[in-house]
Amino acid sequence: MPEKTRDRAGLEAARGQLIEEMINYSAFQGFETQIVFDAQYQNTCSNQEAINQNLCVHYTDFGQTADTYIEKACASFRPYLKQSHLCRLIVATSDRTQQLMVLGYGAEWMSAMQLYYAVASTVRARRQYKPQKQSSSRFLANSIDAKSRQRLAELRMGLKDL
Repeated sequence: MPEKTRDRAGLEAARGQLIEEMINYSAFQGFETQIVFDAQYQNTCSNQEAINQNLCVHYTDFGQTADTYIEKACASFRPYLKQSHLCRLIVATSDRTQQLMVLGYGAEWMSAMQLYYAVASTVRARRQYKPQKQSSSRFLANSIDAKSRQRLAELRMGLKDL
């Protein structure tokens, strides 16, 4: 396999892995997430692909960098940031120039390493999360074990002292 083809396959695999990780991260955090891939040196038109309700992937136009795309997105989002304190725009980049530009538009930034750690901690949290078994009725006593239920009954009847 030629080196260029191998590099392209590796890039596509890395992009696919990033998309998978961000699907889970976005859903768990409740974030609306956009990933921007740079197509500056490829003769392709820009397009976007909605992966799910939380994640959209953008591919830039030929000759357009991801940085330019992000700058335009930050500029168009700026009025919403001013209107609502509930609305946040966070850009993940390790490029210092991009970080300053993002701050200038009122958005926030995190480094690629910070994003990596945030995603990793979300993965750990999801593994540890175990949904609680639903009780068969609305009473708390029905959701505890028999021994505890018996102890509560004895306390209620005054059969045993605290």
